[in-house]
Amino acid sequence: MMKLNRKQLKIMRWSARILALAVILFGLPFYFGYGNPLPFINPDYKLWDNLWLTIFPLMFIGLGLGWKFEKIGGFLITVPIAIGLIAGLVMKKELITHMLVPFIVGMMYLIIGYRKET
Repeated sequence: MMKLNRKQLKIMRWSARILALAVILFGLPFYFGYGNPLPFINPDYKLWDNLWLTIFPLMFIGLGLGWKFEKIGGFLITVPIAIGLIAGLVMKKELITHMLVPFIVGMMYLIIGYRKET
C-alpha cells in the first residue's frame, strides 16, 4: 500500500477534486450537446458512439461521487474509461488521449481511497 502523510493526502485529494470539477464543467456541455445523449436510442449511432454514451454518465457520476466516496468514484471512472480506451485501441487503432485526464482523476481517487496515512 502507498503511504502518504497528511499533507500529501490533502494535496492529492484537492487536486483530484479540482480536476474532477473541471472535467464535469467542461465535459457535460459536450455530452448534452451531442444531440440525444441516451445510448442505443438513435439508430444512426454506431457501436462506438453508443459505447461512449454509456461510459460518460458513469464517469460523470464517479467524478461527483469521488468527492465523498473515493473508492466508488474511482471505480466508476476508471473501469468504464479503461474499457473505452481498450475499445478505441481495438476498434479505431488509436488512443483517446483526452480521456486520460478523467482516468487519472479516477486513479487518484483510488489511491486516496486505499491509502495508508503515515
